[in-house]
Amino acid sequence: MINHEMDMLIRAQNGDEEAFTSLVLQYQNPVYNLCYRMLGNAQEAEDAAQETFWRAFQAIRRYDRNRSFATWLLSIAAHYCIDQQRKKRITTMEIEDWMEEVIPDHTPEPEKQVRENEERQSIQSLLSSLNPQDRAAVILRYWYECSEEEISQALQLSVSAVKSRLHRARLRLAQQYQSQHYAMTERIHDESPAF
Repeated sequence: MINHEMDMLIRAQNGDEEAFTSLVLQYQNPVYNLCYRMLGNAQEAEDAAQETFWRAFQAIRRYDRNRSFATWLLSIAAHYCIDQQRKKRITTMEIEDWMEEVIPDHTPEPEKQVRENEERQSIQSLLSSLNPQDRAAVILRYWYECSEEEISQALQLSVSAVKSRLHRARLRLAQQYQSQHYAMTERIHDESPAF
């Protein structure tokens, strides 16, 4: 952890609200992005991010400085989103090799942008098919590159449970991905030419 961040953490733990605000500014995008991936809705993600920071502010004095602050904060966000999904009975999802193919390229080509938007929507749809804890594990692993140990701490699971969840989620995502693309290929073949 860089010295500036540690300084902000110490100050925040001692009641300095400006220091905590500095931490919020530093982590607002990763927290919002995790919430959006978990919930699939911009407004709900914004509300969840705000709730995450409120909960972190309330618990900052109990934060263990030997632990990664980012992992601690993302675990608060993940748990809140899981709770929200349980309340709504929403399911969740995600894939491994496919992730590398859909990293956005910021070249301003309209066709490429349309294709990337479709891919993002497809990923969100796939993520939505996973249960909340599997979704959280996948997001933490592939979007935030957390280790299995960090995920186990964040989700309060054993490392073997994390491995099992990731394996099961990857299989499910791969099956869903294949069935989506099979259906799309069939639809294209069934369309008649416009002559």
